[in-house]
This record gives sequence, structure tokens and C-alpha cells, in this order.
Amino acid sequence: MASIQRLAIALTSISLALSSATAATLDVSGVKVEDTAIVKGTTLALNGAGVRFKAVFKVYVAALYLEKKVSTTEEASALTGKKRISVTMLRDIDANELGKLFTRGITDNAPKVDFSKLIPGLAKTGEVFSSIKTLKTGDEFTIEYVPGSGTTFSVKGVQQLTPVVEPEYFNAVMRIWLGPQPADWKLKDALLGKPA
Repeated sequence: MASIQRLAIALTSISLALSSATAATLDVSGVKVEDTAIVKGTTLALNGAGVRFKAVFKVYVAALYLEKKVSTTEEASALTGKKRISVTMLRDIDANELGKLFTRGITDNAPKVDFSKLIPGLAKTGEVFSSIKTLKTGDEFTIEYVPGSGTTFSVKGVQQLTPVVEPEYFNAVMRIWLGPQPADWKLKDALLGKPA
């Protein structure tokens, strides 16, 4: 009986070790990207991840998490559930400069009808980037959307501002990478799960 219990315990340990070893992570330029993310108790699936290049330089790794996988910007925008974008820096960058690029990415891709609703969020986003000063290699920031609460920014795991309540804001942020004038076309395809 004791040997059966020992065998059961050993098999359980092996099973747990194998499941944790096979918990899918994607290596994107040395950054471990998890295949799921939990946002306020909901498990989201990795829709896609890739590298943002500026000229020949790798700037950051971005990952998009949604409640279900999509392959187009329109499908991602139409989802009404929780969403998350995570960004991990691959080089040191002045946060003010990144904030300006972020704002420009929103204004270049926002539908004109939504723009007035984005102004409060743009102001808060500017405050976040100006208060951070520098993002170092390996630093991560996340942008999360929770229906009924809004969009939050966290840097290195610390929430930076009260939620931006306008529901249009997260989709405007998402269009930095998925819009008609994305920050990086290859990154857009990667976030939408399209093969390279």
C-alpha cells in the first residue's frame, strides 16, 4: 500500500513538473512571453507578440492578450471584454520621447469621430511618461482594459494612474500597433498572429 502511495506521489510530481515545463512561453528576442495573462481574474490568451524595430534597432517586444484569438484589427476592436498589451524594453529609452511617439501613434490612427473622447486619456498618458523619465532594458509596462472600469497603465507592475474611463481609449491605444499607420508593419502582423 505504501509503495502504491509513493508511486502515486511520484507520478503526480512528474506530471506537475512536466506541465510547468511545458507551460507555453514564447521567446521573442530573449523576452519570455507567456501564452496567457490574468487580468482581474480573467485568463486572456496571447493573440500575438513581436519586436518593434526603429530602423535596424530593436526597441521593445510587444504582446497582445485578448479573451479570444483574432486576426484583424476590426475583430480586436470589436471585442468588448478584457484586453492587455504588454511592452518589454529591449534598450534604454527616454520615456518622454516614447510618450511623444505613443501620442503621435494614437492621433495618427484614431478615427476623427472618437478624437474628442481621447483627450482626457492622452493627457493622463503624457503624465505617466513624463513622470517615469527613463525606461531601461528589461523594464515592462502594461496597458489593460477592464469593461466598466477603463484603461490602466502599469510600469514595472505598479499602476501609474486612475483608469481612463472612456471605452474608446484602449482601442485607440491598440491602434498604435494595429491601426492603418502602425508603428511597425511586421509587429502589426505578429500581434495579429500572422506568420512572419
